[in-house]
Amino acid sequence: MPSHQLDVFVRALSRVGCWSASFYPQPISNVKRGSTAGLSIDFPTINTLGFLCYTIYTASFLYSPVIRSQYAARHPLSEEPTVRFNDLAFAVHAVILSLITYSQFWPMIWGLQVSRFQRISKPIAGLFWGSILAPLIVIWVVLSQSPDGGYDPSTWAWIDVIYAFSYIKVVITIFKYVPQAWLNYKRKSTSGWNINQILLDLSGGILSLLQLVLDSSLQNDWSGITGNAVKLFLGNITIISDMIFVVQHYILYRESKSKSRPLPGRRSHTDTDFTTPLLTDESSPAPTR
Repeated sequence: MPSHQLDVFVRALSRVGCWSASFYPQPISNVKRGSTAGLSIDFPTINTLGFLCYTIYTASFLYSPVIRSQYAARHPLSEEPTVRFNDLAFAVHAVILSLITYSQFWPMIWGLQVSRFQRISKPIAGLFWGSILAPLIVIWVVLSQSPDGGYDPSTWAWIDVIYAFSYIKVVITIFKYVPQAWLNYKRKSTSGWNINQILLDLSGGILSLLQLVLDSSLQNDWSGITGNAVKLFLGNITIISDMIFVVQHYILYRESKSKSRPLPGRRSHTDTDFTTPLLTDESSPAPTR
């Protein structure tokens, strides 16, 4: 298979076949179970913001003449950024599916059982608002430090604002898995956290790194890998984080998966057990009357 055809195949498989598909198992599972038990609300909350930042990043590199010209000035060997339209399509799709998953924590919308203890944690709330403030600070720096309002790529420029969005996405990806991994640890179970999304996510991370290598190889410029640092870091972070969930599901808490299987639309006593300990920092569910 020619190199360019292999690149197209890997690109389609990583985005459409794996990463895009990974957003469906969890919301579908929530609907079938009639509950969000086992899923941390922090995950879809911060995930939505992360992919919104990634959408801004990819759209800018694809369609902004200013950003593309500044990238060419800073990377004279490659000139063309390794961001592609499928990256933007994936990002928009991810925002939509993440919003859908987040909306499932609102009973008035989906009618699912949601624990009253399911609230966004303070660390994730801080990360959320910090991620909104950070690009505003970079914009202020560009406008105050650049002699021509951010159009000279040799100094602070608008491309640095776009890179800020990509770095925010990286930071969010690093920390977005932590609340869910901690929830699984507190419950000593991965029930309610669909492992299929993790397996698809893991495959997508591996293929994404392969795609980045192929892109740089076709351009005969290996600096394209570091030029698209967000994809490089996201691929590695995804692989490491997903492996933690694989270990939890198949090794650490393997025996606990079959202890409770709530019927669709029903809520068992274990549903409360799954959500309460993490959010109340207790080892047992809240007393009932």
